[in-house]
Amino acid sequence: MGNLFSAWREFSLGKMKKADVLEFKLNLEGNLFELRRELREKTYRHSHYTAFSVCDPKLRRIHKACVKDRVLHHAVFRILYPIFDKSFIFDSYSCRIGKGTHRAVVRLGKYCRKLSRNNTKNIFVLKCDVRKFFDSIDQDILLELIRKKICDKDVLRLIGEIIRSFELGLPLGNVTSQLFANIYLNRLDQFVKQELKEKYYLRYCDDFLILSKDEEHLEKLIYPIREFLKKKLGLDLHPDKIIIRKFRQGIDFLGYVVLPHHTVLRTKTKRRTLSRIKGKKFLSREDLISEEKFNQSLQSYLGILTHCKGYNIRKQIGKITGFDL
Repeated sequence: MGNLFSAWREFSLGKMKKADVLEFKLNLEGNLFELRRELREKTYRHSHYTAFSVCDPKLRRIHKACVKDRVLHHAVFRILYPIFDKSFIFDSYSCRIGKGTHRAVVRLGKYCRKLSRNNTKNIFVLKCDVRKFFDSIDQDILLELIRKKICDKDVLRLIGEIIRSFELGLPLGNVTSQLFANIYLNRLDQFVKQELKEKYYLRYCDDFLILSKDEEHLEKLIYPIREFLKKKLGLDLHPDKIIIRKFRQGIDFLGYVVLPHHTVLRTKTKRRTLSRIKGKKFLSREDLISEEKFNQSLQSYLGILTHCKGYNIRKQIGKITGFDL
């Protein structure tokens, strides 16, 4: 029960919409004790999802569980995360404490400088993307991977209930899906590091990079990686997103482009950022959002620029907002 209340506290501190908070708070104690009873009596069944679409920037279909299920997701995540995280490679950056997009980009820059001997040697990057990753995850394979570390039958039944609550793959929207995705692709990470012996490898969710001084070596890696994904995980590489580039051409990764002497914001990310700031400024001017909310949003965008060469973009933002940046 303590885990459920802890999950609820964590979940309610900024991770829920106001309507969800009100929905659950109306009968907080009743909901938690009902959930506890279902878990103890082994009668818990996952509810249906509510589906909606978002653009971030590409269109994604999100499936949202009800509040009671999401509180349970957080409780399960809190227990499983430390068990599995210690088995992940250092250079896996998605949805992990102390990692994230910015640390991944910084690490990529360090790898590039080291391998190129401070930009004095030519190096190459193989960039790949797993095709329709979340939709293509095999639930049976995922459960088998989880069974290697979790032996308790009741816990496995609960995890299975969460995984099987979605018809195919994993839903975008569950906090558990983020952890399950890392468990699934950890097999790829171990294959690349242990069997292919690739030292300069990074992954963020279903995007991954391998650096090398030898372009032909990178070309030869594509086949074994693709075969491993097909045979062991039931996945495939996106055919249009297998790219080999020279470092001096720039490495496009996680919204940034890493170049030999600096890092810049990706052009599409820059355009989207400026467009969103214009939109927020308009809403603020029309009193549709508060000035405080506008400033919070602006600071988050400015924070993105602290990780790259962004002087010119800051000037453009200053013209839009009227602030001296």
